[in-house]
Amino acid sequence: MAGEEEGLYGSAHFAKMAKAVGWDIAAVLNNDIVGGDRTPGETQQDPHVVRVFSEGISSTASEEELRAVRALGGESDGPSRQLARYVGEVAKEYLSAEDFRAMLVFRHDRYLRGGDHSSFNEQGYAAVRLTEFRENYNHQHQDVRTENGVEYGDLPKFVDYDYTAKVARLNAATLAELASAPAPPVDVRLLTKALQNDSTLEWKASPGGLATGYEVLWRDTTAADWEHVTRVGNVTRVTVPVSKDNVIFAVRAVDAKGHRSLAMVPVPER
Repeated sequence: MAGEEEGLYGSAHFAKMAKAVGWDIAAVLNNDIVGGDRTPGETQQDPHVVRVFSEGISSTASEEELRAVRALGGESDGPSRQLARYVGEVAKEYLSAEDFRAMLVFRHDRYLRGGDHSSFNEQGYAAVRLTEFRENYNHQHQDVRTENGVEYGDLPKFVDYDYTAKVARLNAATLAELASAPAPPVDVRLLTKALQNDSTLEWKASPGGLATGYEVLWRDTTAADWEHVTRVGNVTRVTVPVSKDNVIFAVRAVDAKGHRSLAMVPVPER
């Protein structure tokens, strides 16, 4: 996006335009600093890891929504956090863990830094930032020069092209999986009308007619990623023998080839 260094001007303009005309943007993958740094003598870079930064609570959450988040422990379940988990899952499915993996960082961005994904977050879109494991600040925001034997500047010789190719593969796999998957289920609800240890979830069918079934996911409230997945068939209501008081639930749509939508966390229904 143009004007990123000057104040995210290009992405802010684009995201506002997209919101104004009603574009249905499912995900934004912002790749910023993915060159992999091959500076001679660098020993702490990890060429097998890309960091994925994401906000936990939507930037556009209303006061009422924030109260619900605090009451229900949903601080780590905004749309962008679910997108980050999706990227991590795709990395595990399509890439060798020994060769390359996504490291989820549950933080909007690095300290003192910013990126174009923020502009999309501010318009309510799910957006994440992908960044190499260890940045070399000598090659960022620097004029090309040599001082005291140290080379400064963003030069091609410092780029690890194999690393950048791996990041590109992860992007391609994520986009292809999202594009191939059915739309997420709509209006997902967790029934809380009665005191009971089982948990009942309801939702409206995924629009578009591509879904052939659904999966219910859950994890401990202290867990970073989904720990349990159960296929429930082509239904819009299910009861599972798990207490809603102890876990975080989500529902996602699945098609005949196994492509999965983004996970949708339910809203309590009294």
